[in-house]
Amino acid sequence: MDISYQHSRNQQILKQRNLLALSVAALACLTLVLLLVLGTRDREIILQPVLRTPLTISSSGVSHDYLEMVTRDAALLTLDRSPQNLDYWLDAVLAITAPRVQGKIKADLLKIVDEQRGSSIAQFFTIQSMKIDTRNLRSEVTGDLSTIVGSKVVSKQHRTFRYDWEYAGLSLKLIGFGMVENPEGKDQ
Repeated sequence: MDISYQHSRNQQILKQRNLLALSVAALACLTLVLLLVLGTRDREIILQPVLRTPLTISSSGVSHDYLEMVTRDAALLTLDRSPQNLDYWLDAVLAITAPRVQGKIKADLLKIVDEQRGSSIAQFFTIQSMKIDTRNLRSEVTGDLSTIVGSKVVSKQHRTFRYDWEYAGLSLKLIGFGMVENPEGKDQ
């Protein structure tokens, strides 16, 4: 009886060993296939925005760097326009606008589009400084607003523009913007 028991036990161990060897061979083949796929696959690198520190977004509020970056992009988006890019300009500004104020802002932007369409007037803004208020979600951008007619710069004015934001659900949206008439009581 001991011989037949040992024989059956040895057969069981032999089956387990063969099954284990087959599993190891299958995993080795799978590993080789994965290494081959990884070696021939295009590589992707996530580029961080150009900031002084890494960018993080938190539900507790907006960081100074994030608001500065968004304000910089919004200022250039809202203040750089020409008759050739008016449709893109309108859609892009509305894309960063909070849904609750899109109707009002769109009406204001459509007035600008109607005035500028078909003309040869373009404008661009050169940022010189920025004030960021993360507590009130407000930012002010100061710089030179240049107006071009045809190919000639006809005016260059030092201006300050204010941007008001709302932050909800990790999303920062524009709720208003415009020129500050007399920032900090200074004469322009």
